[in-house]
Amino acid sequence: MAKTRSGNRRGALKEGRLASSFRDPSGFLFYEKGELYRFIAPVYQEHFDHLMSSGLYEALVRENLLLPHEEVRETPRRLQGAYKILKPRMIPFISYPYEWCFSQFKAAALCTLAVQKIALRFGMTLKDASCYNIQFFEGKAIFIDTLSFDLYKEGMPWVAYGQFCRHFLAPLALMSERDARLSQLMRVFIDGIPLDLASSLLPFSSNFKPSLLSHLRLHAAFQKRYEKGIEKKKTPRLSQARLIALLESLKDAVEGLKLNSKRSEWGEYYEETNYSHRAFQAKKDFVKAVLEKTSPETVWDLGANTGVFSRIASGNGIFTVAFDVDHETVEKNWQEVRLRKETNLLPLLMDFTNPSSSLGWAGEERMSLAERGPADMVLALALLHHLAISNNVPFGKIAKFFSRICSVLVIEFVPKEDSNAQKLLRSRDDIFPFYTKEHFENAFSQFFRIIRQEQVVDSRRTLYLMKKYESRTRFLNNTSQ
Repeated sequence: MAKTRSGNRRGALKEGRLASSFRDPSGFLFYEKGELYRFIAPVYQEHFDHLMSSGLYEALVRENLLLPHEEVRETPRRLQGAYKILKPRMIPFISYPYEWCFSQFKAAALCTLAVQKIALRFGMTLKDASCYNIQFFEGKAIFIDTLSFDLYKEGMPWVAYGQFCRHFLAPLALMSERDARLSQLMRVFIDGIPLDLASSLLPFSSNFKPSLLSHLRLHAAFQKRYEKGIEKKKTPRLSQARLIALLESLKDAVEGLKLNSKRSEWGEYYEETNYSHRAFQAKKDFVKAVLEKTSPETVWDLGANTGVFSRIASGNGIFTVAFDVDHETVEKNWQEVRLRKETNLLPLLMDFTNPSSSLGWAGEERMSLAERGPADMVLALALLHHLAISNNVPFGKIAKFFSRICSVLVIEFVPKEDSNAQKLLRSRDDIFPFYTKEHFENAFSQFFRIIRQEQVVDSRRTLYLMKKYESRTRFLNNTSQ
Protein backbone atom coordinates (compact mmCIF):
# COMPACT_ATOMS: atom_id res chain seq x y z
CA MET A 1 0.00 0.00 0.00
CA ALA A 2 1.29 3.47 -0.86
CA LYS A 3 2.47 5.57 2.04
CA THR A 4 1.52 9.20 2.45
CA ARG A 5 3.84 12.17 2.47
CA SER A 6 6.35 11.80 5.24
CA GLY A 7 5.85 13.34 8.64
CA ASN A 8 8.93 15.56 8.45
CA ARG A 9 7.80 16.86 5.02
CA ARG A 10 4.42 17.84 6.43
CA GLY A 11 6.14 19.71 9.19
CA ALA A 12 8.25 21.61 6.65
CA LEU A 13 5.27 22.96 4.71
CA LYS A 14 4.73 26.69 5.03
CA GLU A 15 1.49 27.71 6.68
CA GLY A 16 -0.92 29.92 4.77
CA ARG A 17 -1.72 30.53 1.13
CA LEU A 18 0.47 28.95 -1.55
CA ALA A 19 2.57 31.57 -3.30
CA SER A 20 1.73 29.96 -6.64
CA SER A 21 -2.04 30.04 -6.10
CA PHE A 22 -3.08 33.56 -7.04
CA ARG A 23 -4.15 33.66 -10.68
CA ASP A 24 -7.69 32.25 -10.39
CA PRO A 25 -10.33 34.47 -8.70
CA SER A 26 -12.41 31.33 -8.12
CA GLY A 27 -10.24 30.26 -5.18
CA PHE A 28 -6.81 29.27 -3.95
CA LEU A 29 -4.81 26.61 -2.11
CA PHE A 30 -3.45 26.98 1.41
CA TYR A 31 -1.76 24.96 4.14
CA GLU A 32 -3.10 24.73 7.67
CA LYS A 33 -1.19 22.68 10.26
CA GLY A 34 0.63 20.78 7.56
CA GLU A 35 -2.53 19.86 5.62
CA LEU A 36 -3.52 21.13 2.18
CA TYR A 37 -6.89 22.85 1.63
CA ARG A 38 -8.67 24.55 -1.26
CA PHE A 39 -10.64 27.76 -0.68
CA ILE A 40 -13.61 28.14 -3.04
CA ALA A 41 -14.82 31.71 -3.44
CA PRO A 42 -18.56 32.54 -3.61
CA VAL A 43 -18.11 33.59 -7.26
CA TYR A 44 -17.53 29.92 -8.14
CA GLN A 45 -20.61 28.61 -6.33
CA GLU A 46 -22.74 27.87 -9.40
CA HIS A 47 -19.90 26.10 -11.18
CA PHE A 48 -18.90 24.00 -8.18
CA ASP A 49 -22.48 23.00 -7.46
CA HIS A 50 -22.90 21.84 -11.05
CA LEU A 51 -19.62 19.92 -10.92
CA MET A 52 -20.81 18.03 -7.86
CA SER A 53 -24.53 17.63 -8.59
CA SER A 54 -24.27 16.73 -12.28
CA GLY A 55 -22.27 13.58 -11.61
CA LEU A 56 -19.15 14.92 -13.36
CA TYR A 57 -17.02 14.83 -10.23
CA GLU A 58 -17.96 11.20 -9.51
CA ALA A 59 -17.38 10.20 -13.14
CA LEU A 60 -13.90 11.73 -13.26
CA VAL A 61 -12.86 10.32 -9.88
CA ARG A 62 -14.18 6.90 -10.88
CA GLU A 63 -11.99 7.00 -14.00
CA ASN A 64 -8.96 8.09 -11.91
CA LEU A 65 -8.79 11.32 -13.92
CA LEU A 66 -9.47 13.85 -11.13
CA LEU A 67 -7.89 14.10 -7.70
CA PRO A 68 -10.57 13.38 -5.07
CA HIS A 69 -11.32 15.71 -2.17
CA GLU A 70 -13.27 15.91 1.07
CA GLU A 71 -15.46 18.84 2.06
CA VAL A 72 -14.43 20.50 5.32
CA ARG A 73 -17.39 21.39 7.52
CA GLU A 74 -15.66 23.76 9.93
CA THR A 75 -14.02 26.73 8.22
CA PRO A 76 -10.95 28.22 9.95
CA ARG A 77 -11.81 31.62 11.40
CA ARG A 78 -9.30 33.48 9.26
CA LEU A 79 -10.89 32.00 6.11
CA GLN A 80 -14.44 33.14 6.69
CA GLY A 81 -16.23 34.11 3.50
CA ALA A 82 -15.47 30.94 1.57
CA TYR A 83 -18.31 29.18 -0.21
CA LYS A 84 -16.62 25.84 0.47
CA ILE A 85 -13.36 24.56 1.91
CA LEU A 86 -12.06 21.33 0.38
CA LYS A 87 -9.32 19.00 1.50
CA PRO A 88 -7.83 17.31 -1.59
CA ARG A 89 -5.75 14.15 -1.47
CA MET A 90 -2.09 14.97 -0.91
CA ILE A 91 0.25 14.41 -3.85
CA PRO A 92 3.47 12.86 -2.46
CA PHE A 93 5.71 14.85 -4.81
CA ILE A 94 4.86 17.84 -7.01
CA SER A 95 6.57 17.57 -10.40
CA TYR A 96 6.74 19.96 -13.34
CA PRO A 97 6.61 19.37 -17.12
CA TYR A 98 10.31 20.09 -17.64
CA GLU A 99 10.93 17.12 -15.32
CA TRP A 100 8.78 14.69 -17.32
CA CYS A 101 9.94 12.22 -19.93
CA PHE A 102 8.19 12.08 -23.30
CA SER A 103 5.64 9.41 -22.34
CA GLN A 104 4.76 11.23 -19.13
CA PHE A 105 4.13 14.37 -21.17
CA LYS A 106 1.89 12.35 -23.50
CA ALA A 107 -0.01 10.86 -20.57
CA ALA A 108 -0.56 14.36 -19.15
CA ALA A 109 -1.88 15.65 -22.51
CA LEU A 110 -4.23 12.70 -22.98
CA CYS A 111 -5.50 13.05 -19.41
CA THR A 112 -6.40 16.70 -20.08
CA LEU A 113 -8.25 15.83 -23.29
CA ALA A 114 -10.11 12.97 -21.57
CA VAL A 115 -11.23 15.31 -18.76
CA GLN A 116 -12.46 17.89 -21.29
CA LYS A 117 -14.37 15.32 -23.34
CA ILE A 118 -16.13 13.85 -20.28
CA ALA A 119 -16.87 17.33 -18.94
CA LEU A 120 -18.84 18.14 -22.11
CA ARG A 121 -21.17 15.21 -21.44
CA PHE A 122 -22.11 16.81 -18.12
CA GLY A 123 -22.52 20.37 -19.39
CA MET A 124 -19.09 21.67 -18.41
CA THR A 125 -15.80 22.59 -20.11
CA LEU A 126 -12.24 23.30 -19.04
CA LYS A 127 -11.53 27.01 -18.97
CA ASP A 128 -7.80 26.34 -19.00
CA ALA A 129 -5.56 23.50 -20.15
CA SER A 130 -2.38 24.18 -18.23
CA CYS A 131 0.13 21.36 -17.95
CA TYR A 132 0.56 22.45 -14.33
CA ASN A 133 -2.95 21.13 -13.67
CA ILE A 134 -1.57 17.62 -14.08
CA GLN A 135 0.39 15.61 -11.52
CA PHE A 136 1.48 11.98 -11.32
CA PHE A 137 -0.24 10.04 -8.58
CA GLU A 138 0.00 6.30 -7.96
CA GLY A 139 1.61 5.69 -11.34
CA LYS A 140 -0.86 7.71 -13.44
CA ALA A 141 -1.42 11.23 -14.73
CA ILE A 142 -4.25 12.94 -12.85
CA PHE A 143 -6.00 16.32 -13.10
CA ILE A 144 -5.71 18.28 -9.85
CA ASP A 145 -7.49 21.64 -10.33
CA THR A 146 -11.12 21.46 -9.18
CA LEU A 147 -11.62 25.12 -10.14
CA SER A 148 -10.81 24.68 -13.84
CA PHE A 149 -14.36 23.71 -14.80
CA ASP A 150 -16.70 26.23 -16.41
CA LEU A 151 -20.34 25.90 -17.49
CA TYR A 152 -20.62 24.93 -21.15
CA LYS A 153 -22.94 26.77 -23.51
CA GLU A 154 -23.85 25.40 -26.91
CA GLY A 155 -21.79 27.03 -29.64
CA MET A 156 -18.90 27.97 -27.34
CA PRO A 157 -15.40 27.32 -28.71
CA TRP A 158 -12.88 25.69 -26.41
CA VAL A 159 -11.23 28.72 -24.82
CA ALA A 160 -8.31 26.58 -23.64
CA TYR A 161 -7.42 25.31 -27.13
CA GLY A 162 -4.48 27.67 -27.64
CA GLN A 163 -3.14 26.94 -24.18
CA PHE A 164 -3.33 23.20 -24.81
CA CYS A 165 -1.29 23.64 -27.98
CA ARG A 166 1.37 25.71 -26.17
CA HIS A 167 1.53 23.54 -23.04
CA PHE A 168 1.24 20.10 -24.58
CA LEU A 169 1.27 19.77 -28.37
CA ALA A 170 4.18 22.13 -29.04
CA PRO A 171 6.64 20.58 -26.54
CA LEU A 172 5.58 17.04 -27.51
CA ALA A 173 6.06 17.79 -31.21
CA LEU A 174 9.51 19.25 -30.60
CA MET A 175 10.50 16.29 -28.43
CA SER A 176 9.29 13.86 -31.09
CA GLU A 177 10.36 15.64 -34.29
CA ARG A 178 13.60 17.22 -33.05
CA ASP A 179 15.07 16.28 -29.67
CA ALA A 180 13.63 15.17 -26.32
CA ARG A 181 15.82 17.75 -24.57
CA LEU A 182 13.69 20.55 -26.03
CA SER A 183 11.22 19.91 -23.22
CA GLN A 184 13.56 22.15 -21.21
CA LEU A 185 12.11 25.14 -23.10
CA MET A 186 9.24 24.83 -20.62
CA ARG A 187 11.62 26.19 -17.97
CA VAL A 188 11.93 29.38 -20.03
CA PHE A 189 8.35 29.70 -21.29
CA ILE A 190 6.24 29.15 -18.19
CA ASP A 191 2.97 29.59 -20.11
CA GLY A 192 3.92 27.11 -22.80
CA ILE A 193 6.14 27.25 -25.87
CA PRO A 194 5.03 30.02 -28.28
CA LEU A 195 3.56 28.45 -31.39
CA ASP A 196 5.60 30.56 -33.80
CA LEU A 197 8.79 29.41 -32.06
CA ALA A 198 7.70 25.78 -32.08
CA SER A 199 6.75 26.06 -35.75
CA SER A 200 10.15 27.54 -36.66
CA LEU A 201 11.99 24.73 -34.85
CA LEU A 202 10.02 21.88 -36.38
CA PRO A 203 11.56 20.16 -39.42
CA PHE A 204 10.04 20.61 -42.87
CA SER A 205 8.82 17.00 -42.78
CA SER A 206 6.28 17.95 -40.10
CA ASN A 207 4.32 19.80 -42.82
CA PHE A 208 3.25 16.40 -44.08
CA LYS A 209 1.56 15.59 -40.77
CA PRO A 210 -1.88 17.23 -41.05
CA SER A 211 -2.41 17.43 -37.29
CA LEU A 212 0.82 19.35 -36.71
CA LEU A 213 0.24 21.50 -39.77
CA SER A 214 -3.21 22.63 -38.60
CA HIS A 215 -2.75 22.82 -34.82
CA LEU A 216 0.74 24.31 -34.79
CA ARG A 217 1.90 25.85 -38.07
CA LEU A 218 -1.40 27.28 -39.35
CA HIS A 219 -2.44 28.21 -35.81
CA ALA A 220 0.86 30.09 -35.36
CA ALA A 221 0.47 31.82 -38.73
CA PHE A 222 -3.04 33.01 -37.83
CA GLN A 223 -1.82 34.36 -34.50
CA LYS A 224 0.92 36.33 -36.20
CA ARG A 225 -1.50 37.79 -38.75
CA TYR A 226 -3.88 38.75 -35.95
CA GLU A 227 -1.11 40.44 -33.97
CA LYS A 228 -0.17 42.47 -37.06
CA GLY A 229 -3.78 43.52 -37.56
CA ILE A 230 -4.13 41.62 -40.83
CA GLU A 231 -6.76 39.27 -39.40
CA LYS A 232 -9.67 40.31 -37.22
CA LYS A 233 -10.20 38.12 -34.24
CA LYS A 234 -13.57 36.49 -34.33
CA THR A 235 -15.29 34.30 -31.80
CA PRO A 236 -16.53 31.43 -33.96
CA ARG A 237 -19.52 29.38 -32.95
CA LEU A 238 -18.61 25.75 -32.57
CA SER A 239 -21.21 23.08 -32.13
CA GLN A 240 -20.55 20.43 -29.53
CA ALA A 241 -20.13 17.86 -32.30
CA ARG A 242 -17.42 19.97 -33.93
CA LEU A 243 -15.81 20.60 -30.55
CA ILE A 244 -15.64 16.86 -29.91
CA ALA A 245 -14.13 16.44 -33.38
CA LEU A 246 -11.48 19.01 -32.44
CA LEU A 247 -10.68 17.07 -29.27
CA GLU A 248 -10.41 13.84 -31.25
CA SER A 249 -8.09 15.56 -33.71
CA LEU A 250 -5.87 16.74 -30.86
CA LYS A 251 -5.92 13.26 -29.36
CA ASP A 252 -4.87 11.74 -32.69
CA ALA A 253 -2.09 14.32 -32.97
CA VAL A 254 -0.75 13.51 -29.51
CA GLU A 255 -1.03 9.75 -29.92
CA GLY A 256 0.63 9.93 -33.32
CA LEU A 257 3.81 11.46 -31.91
CA LYS A 258 6.56 8.96 -31.16
CA LEU A 259 9.90 9.32 -29.46
CA ASN A 260 12.80 8.42 -31.71
CA SER A 261 14.57 6.08 -29.33
CA LYS A 262 18.33 6.10 -29.54
CA ARG A 263 21.01 4.39 -27.52
CA SER A 264 21.95 6.79 -24.75
CA GLU A 265 25.17 7.00 -22.77
CA TRP A 266 23.48 5.58 -19.66
CA GLY A 267 20.58 3.55 -21.05
CA GLU A 268 22.52 0.27 -20.85
CA TYR A 269 24.49 1.19 -17.72
CA TYR A 270 23.56 -1.86 -15.67
CA GLU A 271 24.43 -4.19 -18.56
CA GLU A 272 27.85 -2.55 -19.00
CA THR A 273 28.77 -1.77 -15.40
CA ASN A 274 32.14 -2.76 -13.99
CA TYR A 275 30.48 -4.47 -11.02
CA SER A 276 30.82 -8.21 -10.62
CA HIS A 277 27.64 -10.10 -9.82
CA ARG A 278 28.78 -10.40 -6.18
CA ALA A 279 29.52 -6.68 -5.94
CA PHE A 280 26.19 -5.71 -7.42
CA GLN A 281 24.34 -8.02 -5.03
CA ALA A 282 26.33 -6.64 -2.09
CA LYS A 283 25.27 -3.13 -3.06
CA LYS A 284 21.63 -4.23 -3.17
CA ASP A 285 21.97 -5.92 0.22
CA PHE A 286 23.44 -2.76 1.74
CA VAL A 287 20.53 -0.66 0.49
CA LYS A 288 18.00 -3.21 1.77
CA ALA A 289 19.67 -3.27 5.18
CA VAL A 290 19.70 0.50 5.65
CA LEU A 291 16.08 0.80 4.50
CA GLU A 292 15.08 -1.76 7.14
CA LYS A 293 17.15 0.04 9.76
CA THR A 294 15.84 3.56 9.07
CA SER A 295 12.24 2.96 7.86
CA PRO A 296 11.97 6.13 5.74
CA GLU A 297 8.64 7.13 4.21
CA THR A 298 10.17 9.04 1.29
CA VAL A 299 13.31 8.26 -0.71
CA TRP A 300 14.93 10.28 -3.49
CA ASP A 301 17.24 8.24 -5.70
CA LEU A 302 19.69 10.62 -7.40
CA GLY A 303 21.14 9.28 -10.63
CA ALA A 304 18.69 6.40 -10.48
CA ASN A 305 19.19 5.20 -14.06
CA THR A 306 16.38 2.73 -14.82
CA GLY A 307 15.52 2.30 -11.15
CA VAL A 308 17.08 -0.94 -9.87
CA PHE A 309 17.80 0.53 -6.42
CA SER A 310 14.72 2.76 -6.46
CA ARG A 311 12.59 -0.37 -6.67
CA ILE A 312 14.16 -1.84 -3.56
CA ALA A 313 12.60 1.10 -1.70
CA SER A 314 9.33 1.41 -3.62
CA GLY A 315 8.77 -2.34 -3.46
CA ASN A 316 8.65 -2.00 0.33
CA GLY A 317 5.86 0.57 0.21
CA ILE A 318 8.19 3.60 0.37
CA PHE A 319 7.31 6.48 -1.93
CA THR A 320 10.38 6.91 -4.13
CA VAL A 321 11.33 9.55 -6.69
CA ALA A 322 13.89 8.23 -9.18
CA PHE A 323 15.82 11.14 -10.71
CA ASP A 324 18.14 10.89 -13.68
CA VAL A 325 19.62 13.36 -16.17
CA ASP A 326 19.23 11.03 -19.16
CA HIS A 327 15.92 11.18 -21.06
CA GLU A 328 16.22 7.66 -22.44
CA THR A 329 16.73 6.05 -19.03
CA VAL A 330 13.85 8.01 -17.46
CA GLU A 331 11.66 6.97 -20.38
CA LYS A 332 12.59 3.31 -19.82
CA ASN A 333 11.95 3.63 -16.10
CA TRP A 334 8.51 5.18 -16.65
CA GLN A 335 7.56 2.47 -19.15
CA GLU A 336 8.50 -0.11 -16.52
CA VAL A 337 6.34 1.69 -13.94
CA ARG A 338 3.38 1.50 -16.33
CA LEU A 339 4.05 -2.15 -17.22
CA ARG A 340 4.31 -3.23 -13.58
CA LYS A 341 1.50 -0.90 -12.45
CA GLU A 342 3.75 0.48 -9.73
CA THR A 343 2.18 3.09 -7.47
CA ASN A 344 5.11 4.11 -5.26
CA LEU A 345 7.71 5.04 -7.87
CA LEU A 346 7.96 8.30 -9.84
CA PRO A 347 10.79 8.60 -12.42
CA LEU A 348 11.74 12.19 -13.26
CA LEU A 349 14.34 14.13 -15.21
CA MET A 350 16.83 16.11 -13.13
CA ASP A 351 20.31 17.46 -13.77
CA PHE A 352 21.91 17.77 -10.35
CA THR A 353 24.48 20.23 -11.64
CA ASN A 354 21.50 22.46 -12.48
CA PRO A 355 18.48 21.22 -10.49
CA SER A 356 15.05 22.75 -10.96
CA SER A 357 14.96 26.25 -9.53
CA SER A 358 12.13 28.50 -8.37
CA LEU A 359 10.34 30.02 -11.38
CA GLY A 360 7.43 32.28 -12.29
CA TRP A 361 6.09 35.43 -10.72
CA ALA A 362 8.48 36.69 -8.02
CA GLY A 363 10.27 33.36 -8.38
CA GLU A 364 7.51 31.68 -6.36
CA GLU A 365 5.09 29.98 -8.77
CA ARG A 366 7.17 26.84 -9.30
CA MET A 367 9.15 25.41 -6.41
CA SER A 368 12.80 24.53 -6.56
CA LEU A 369 13.80 20.95 -5.90
CA ALA A 370 15.03 21.82 -2.40
CA GLU A 371 11.71 23.51 -1.58
CA ARG A 372 9.93 20.24 -2.34
CA GLY A 373 12.04 18.41 0.24
CA PRO A 374 13.53 17.30 2.39
CA ALA A 375 13.22 13.60 1.70
CA ASP A 376 13.67 11.22 4.58
CA MET A 377 16.48 9.49 2.68
CA VAL A 378 18.59 10.20 -0.41
CA LEU A 379 20.36 7.46 -2.36
CA ALA A 380 23.43 8.82 -4.18
CA LEU A 381 24.94 5.68 -5.69
CA ALA A 382 27.62 5.93 -8.39
CA LEU A 383 26.94 9.67 -8.61
CA LEU A 384 29.65 11.40 -6.61
CA HIS A 385 32.46 10.99 -9.18
CA HIS A 386 30.28 12.47 -11.93
CA LEU A 387 29.60 15.57 -9.86
CA ALA A 388 33.15 15.98 -8.55
CA ILE A 389 35.22 14.95 -11.60
CA SER A 390 32.98 15.62 -14.61
CA ASN A 391 31.58 18.87 -13.23
CA ASN A 392 34.32 20.11 -10.85
CA VAL A 393 31.96 20.40 -7.86
CA PRO A 394 33.94 20.30 -4.58
CA PHE A 395 33.02 17.69 -1.97
CA GLY A 396 32.01 20.41 0.49
CA LYS A 397 29.43 21.90 -1.86
CA ILE A 398 28.00 18.48 -2.67
CA ALA A 399 27.72 17.64 1.03
CA LYS A 400 26.05 20.98 1.81
CA PHE A 401 23.47 20.54 -0.95
CA PHE A 402 22.69 16.97 0.11
CA SER A 403 22.20 18.17 3.70
CA ARG A 404 19.46 20.52 2.42
CA ILE A 405 17.47 17.81 0.69
CA CYS A 406 17.64 14.85 3.08
CA SER A 407 17.95 13.71 6.67
CA VAL A 408 19.65 10.40 5.93
CA LEU A 409 22.11 9.79 3.11
CA VAL A 410 23.28 6.58 1.46
CA ILE A 411 26.24 7.46 -0.72
CA GLU A 412 28.88 5.58 -2.68
CA PHE A 413 32.51 6.71 -2.92
CA VAL A 414 34.15 5.69 -6.22
CA PRO A 415 37.96 6.07 -6.02
CA LYS A 416 40.07 7.33 -8.91
CA GLU A 417 41.44 3.83 -9.47
CA ASP A 418 37.96 2.59 -10.41
CA SER A 419 37.60 1.98 -14.16
CA ASN A 420 34.51 4.20 -14.39
CA ALA A 421 36.33 7.08 -12.71
CA GLN A 422 39.24 6.51 -15.09
CA LYS A 423 36.88 6.91 -18.04
CA LEU A 424 36.00 10.38 -16.81
CA LEU A 425 39.70 11.30 -16.53
CA ARG A 426 40.75 10.06 -19.99
CA SER A 427 39.76 13.22 -21.81
CA ARG A 428 41.06 15.74 -19.27
CA ASP A 429 43.94 16.49 -16.93
CA ASP A 430 43.74 15.14 -13.41
CA ILE A 431 43.26 18.38 -11.49
CA PHE A 432 41.68 16.64 -8.50
CA PRO A 433 44.36 16.06 -5.84
CA PHE A 434 41.66 16.31 -3.17
CA TYR A 435 39.55 13.54 -4.73
CA THR A 436 40.43 11.01 -2.03
CA LYS A 437 38.44 8.96 0.46
CA GLU A 438 39.95 10.93 3.33
CA HIS A 439 38.94 14.31 1.91
CA PHE A 440 35.49 12.94 1.05
CA GLU A 441 34.89 11.78 4.63
CA ASN A 442 36.20 15.04 6.08
CA ALA A 443 33.96 17.16 3.84
CA PHE A 444 30.80 15.15 4.49
CA SER A 445 31.53 14.95 8.22
CA GLN A 446 30.90 18.70 8.39
CA PHE A 447 27.21 18.01 7.71
CA PHE A 448 26.63 14.31 8.39
CA ARG A 449 27.56 11.74 11.00
CA ILE A 450 28.87 8.55 9.43
CA ILE A 451 26.78 5.72 10.86
CA ARG A 452 28.11 2.86 8.80
CA GLN A 453 30.57 2.22 5.97
CA GLU A 454 31.23 -0.93 4.00
CA GLN A 455 33.60 -1.69 1.14
CA VAL A 456 31.87 -3.34 -1.80
CA VAL A 457 33.21 -6.85 -2.40
CA ASP A 458 35.26 -7.31 -5.59
CA SER A 459 35.62 -3.53 -5.71
CA ARG A 460 37.47 -0.56 -4.27
CA ARG A 461 34.21 1.32 -3.82
CA THR A 462 32.79 2.15 -0.39
CA LEU A 463 29.15 2.55 0.65
CA TYR A 464 28.20 4.89 3.50
CA LEU A 465 25.15 5.43 5.65
CA MET A 466 25.10 8.97 7.06
CA LYS A 467 22.74 10.97 9.23
CA LYS A 468 22.52 14.75 9.06
CA TYR A 469 23.51 16.55 12.24
CA GLU A 470 20.61 17.95 14.29
CA SER A 471 18.03 16.45 11.93
CA ARG A 472 14.65 16.07 13.56
CA THR A 473 13.82 12.74 12.04
CA ARG A 474 12.02 10.11 14.02
CA PHE A 475 14.43 7.37 13.02
CA LEU A 476 18.09 6.46 13.63
CA ASN A 477 17.96 8.05 17.08
CA ASN A 478 19.64 5.16 18.82
CA THR A 479 22.13 3.99 16.22
CA SER A 480 25.87 4.11 16.83
CA GLN A 481 28.80 4.24 14.46
